[in-house]
Amino acid sequence: MIDKLEFLLALARERHFGRAAETCGVTQPTLSAGVKQLEESFGVLLVNRGSRFQSFTPEGERVLDWARRIVGDTRSMHQEVHALKHGLAGRLRLAAIPTALAMVETLTSPFRARHPEVQFTIYSRTSVEILALLENLEIDAGLTYLDNEPLGRVTAVPLYTERYRLLVAADAPLADRTSVTWAEVANVPLCLLTPDMQNRRIIEQLLRDTGANPNITLESDSMILLYSHVRTGRWASVMPARLAATLGLTDTNILRAIPIVEPEATHTIGLVAPAREPMTPLTAALVAEARRVGAMLSEE
Repeated sequence: MIDKLEFLLALARERHFGRAAETCGVTQPTLSAGVKQLEESFGVLLVNRGSRFQSFTPEGERVLDWARRIVGDTRSMHQEVHALKHGLAGRLRLAAIPTALAMVETLTSPFRARHPEVQFTIYSRTSVEILALLENLEIDAGLTYLDNEPLGRVTAVPLYTERYRLLVAADAPLADRTSVTWAEVANVPLCLLTPDMQNRRIIEQLLRDTGANPNITLESDSMILLYSHVRTGRWASVMPARLAATLGLTDTNILRAIPIVEPEATHTIGLVAPAREPMTPLTAALVAEARRVGAMLSEE
């Protein structure tokens, strides 16, 4: 039964029978037969399909919810039994919004010092993608905004407060300022993250709240690309203060990171994990570490 529920989860992720089968390491006929057996055991149609996958039926969506619980609990059970016998080991899969990637190390480094047998896979994803990955059990936890857009049913641990800086070249017109207003920032040629990123939506709203039409002339999903364009002196960007400090952008003769005021906007970044009890031992240990790190960062 568990393997057939895994098939269903893969189908929910891929929305395609062939790709779902590939991720499960089986043939497409095997996966299709497994889904068919589930339908026969429940006596209902779970998947709308013609020549290809179309959608889940209402009954299929409910079975999918149960599949996530059952598969998640099964994985937790196996991991806990293994941890009791061998200690905490395995791989943690994390996803972080681009503006929080540089801060992941503040969590993973102390965690690995406590649990040296644990390995990490870390992805850069949008906040919406992180929640979807959590729901489909594709990641164990994520780093994202906690206080701006709905999170759904998750366990959330605050890590730090995000404040914003105008990043400009050292010879740019505003480079000698100790602070700038959002209204002033709105008139500068800006390079920002793409609109699918929550950071972009936050910043653009702050700029529009000034009554101005933001001068956004370049957008990208890469922080490195934004940084390289700011270095030319022809663009400016808005970056979180902690990110600028972590990347060393505040200790350079090339760039300036200037506080943005009026208003001094803040948002909370934190760890999100599935709201499931019991958690897997790895996820529970990560949540405990996040609480320790969050307490330290809040004192800075």
